[in-house]
Amino acid sequence: MTQRLPHEKGFHISWDQIHRDARALAWRLDGQGPDAGAWKAVVAITRGGMAPAMIIARELDIRVVDTISVKSYDHQKQSEARILKSPDTKVMGSDGAGVLIVDDLVDSGKTLELVRRMYPRAHFATVYAKPKGKPMVDSYITEVSQDTWIFFPWDMALQYVEPYRGTD
Repeated sequence: MTQRLPHEKGFHISWDQIHRDARALAWRLDGQGPDAGAWKAVVAITRGGMAPAMIIARELDIRVVDTISVKSYDHQKQSEARILKSPDTKVMGSDGAGVLIVDDLVDSGKTLELVRRMYPRAHFATVYAKPKGKPMVDSYITEVSQDTWIFFPWDMALQYVEPYRGTD
């Protein structure tokens, strides 16, 4: 068997799958908020957290939705995480209490570590988690190995793929 590049150990997620998994995360979070089980807001970590956050907000009937923009990747290369845009301070309060912060994936945990320092009492939820980042997340649905690259539907187009062996 030929040696594969690291990104070739892929976990391909369809729109249907991200929707099902985000709904499963919503069900896990239902009734877990600090205000008689309710959350006061959802904050999506852009860009990957926006689709799951929208689904979770719908499922849990959360009307206050905001974003925090964190850049930690240049294409498929991870870099130092930095905040590009912060959520509304009235929504977050001084420490994020009662706020649900959602992302698609926790990989190394650097993005969530940065955001957690800003909002230590927020609840951090991701749809997918890798082992290095798991300590940074409070709730998740699916764990994948650290060396797996997740291909999200918003990053993909349908095209022919060579078989693993042979070409005829």
